[in-house]
Amino acid sequence: MPMNRPVMHRPADGRAQQPLLKDERRGRLSNASLGNGDAEGRPMLHHSRRPTIRGSSPEHSAEQATRQKYMIASGFLLLSLASFVVQTETAVYIQHELHWDKPYCMLYLTHGSWALLWPFQLLILRLQKRKLSWAAFWRRHVYILRTTAKMVETQDVHLTSRDSQRSPIPYMLRTTAFVTTALTIAGGSWYVAVNMTTPSDLTAIYNCSAFFAYAFSIPLLKDKLRADKIIAVVVAIVGVLVVAYGDRDDGKKGKAHDEAENRLLGNIIIGIGSVLYGLYEVLYKRFACPPEGTSAGRSMIFANTFGSLIGCFTLLVLWIPLPFLHIIGLETFRWPTGEAAWMLLISVLANATFSGSFLVLISLTSPVLSSVAALLTIFLVAIVDWLRTGQPLSLASIIGGVLIIVAFFLLSWSTYREMNEERKKVLANEQTESDSDE
Repeated sequence: MPMNRPVMHRPADGRAQQPLLKDERRGRLSNASLGNGDAEGRPMLHHSRRPTIRGSSPEHSAEQATRQKYMIASGFLLLSLASFVVQTETAVYIQHELHWDKPYCMLYLTHGSWALLWPFQLLILRLQKRKLSWAAFWRRHVYILRTTAKMVETQDVHLTSRDSQRSPIPYMLRTTAFVTTALTIAGGSWYVAVNMTTPSDLTAIYNCSAFFAYAFSIPLLKDKLRADKIIAVVVAIVGVLVVAYGDRDDGKKGKAHDEAENRLLGNIIIGIGSVLYGLYEVLYKRFACPPEGTSAGRSMIFANTFGSLIGCFTLLVLWIPLPFLHIIGLETFRWPTGEAAWMLLISVLANATFSGSFLVLISLTSPVLSSVAALLTIFLVAIVDWLRTGQPLSLASIIGGVLIIVAFFLLSWSTYREMNEERKKVLANEQTESDSDE
């Protein structure tokens, strides 16, 4: 007996035969949940209703998103500055006071400690989402990391069906390898040159990485030459030079000469390290950071995960030079004991904290701003030395510190405006696509 089924309303103009997805652009994964989701992948409230809310302009949405990124970046900036001061003071104390002078071994331990970033982050996320079952939490976390890695590879927040089927693991392994190599050579140059040149040269040359970061960001990140950015970087470097050379005492020149017999070679080594550190920052931003339009929560999670990949690569691969350095006598391996061991543990943990915060800072802002922000540590370390030793700050330290602070605020404002403009373009394009899809 035939059953009377309700008549389905179907358009009579032939549209029923048209495919629902007319092209690959329409077949992309949910852009709201991928690009603008929160830390757990759900779409953020002010983005999830984008196609239907007409009262929210792209300018307002861009302002809100940029402000949120800057607020989070400010918190990580403060954390990075504090942890860097701790790392610097402990590292100097270990090498100069406790005489545990093992440059490559210290580099290996400090960079290897980055492997702790992802487990620590996972613990925090789990505490925040403790009401979820572990299976659901883990499945969602893996989904976030996997889709973000694909965004990093394609540099697009909208993933196609072809992108969703390709594994991002080979790309991430390659990226980890060459970014870590650049970082290790740059960081190792500091540890090698610290006993070859003067502290003034070391500080001045190594911190010129801010200039090289801007130079590399022009071809690699397609940054534009902006007068305000150039002025800010130049002012920052002048501030470093004032701090490094402004209060030199002529009576100590002989002693400095004795301590820096290989000064020219040390300056060349630290110069190469400065160039490579600027390159490392830009390479990380270009090849290991999610594209513009990705939420701040997703960017933070992926930054710390990539930091852990750098730490794992260091632990698994970069131990190889240790026995060779021991055999040829260039750096005899010796475990730290007693006070040196405890101070090294503090220094390593401080470095992991600084590095995780710094990676997040680059991911949320730019390599140039992060580089200039790192220069603030010069002034902070000088203040800590003053409080610790009782020796007051010199006039050069004060003037140089003020110049660096001024440069940082100039560059912050310039980067904020630039990020806001880019965000407006992204949101305007997405809104145009949504209107055309309707």
